[in-house]
Amino acid sequence: MRRGPKPSPRANAHKGSQLDALPRCPAHLNATARREWRRLAGPLYDAGILTVADRAALAAYCQAYARWVEAEEYLRKTPPLIKTPSGYVQQSPWLSIANKQLEIVGRYMAELGLSPAARTRLDLGLGAAQTPITRIEFVAVGKDSDGNIVERPLYDATRQVEESIEHSKTITYELDKRL
Repeated sequence: MRRGPKPSPRANAHKGSQLDALPRCPAHLNATARREWRRLAGPLYDAGILTVADRAALAAYCQAYARWVEAEEYLRKTPPLIKTPSGYVQQSPWLSIANKQLEIVGRYMAELGLSPAARTRLDLGLGAAQTPITRIEFVAVGKDSDGNIVERPLYDATRQVEESIEHSKTITYELDKRL
């Protein structure tokens, strides 16, 4: 058995191979599972995560999801605790089914990159979009003598900031929240 963290799935690992195709929805899935398949198959394929090799994993996820939804619908109609004919109080079988199916759904979500934590492990091959920030530049925004908005570096070793910018007393820095 391999030790250490799970390997990160890589998007587009099968590009150009026979595996690179959108898998068809299996006929044995019920209506709820088919809706879940239609909701996820296209976006997962477009992201380069889903291939025909992953058909069974997505089908198993969709079926577990459908069973979980069914159990939750029954739980809405029935109490979570029931009284047996002998007088004992026990947990509804639907609660056990819902919990078990939710556990299975969670495992498949991790495998298919469907949870926020699982997506952080995905290597989506974004390349340049993931390059680290190597330089941050601060600029002064103001108006020139003609009233036009201009941006000038706050510090530039090769030239000094021109005095023609009318500066306000308050300097506001807006940082990109994605940083």
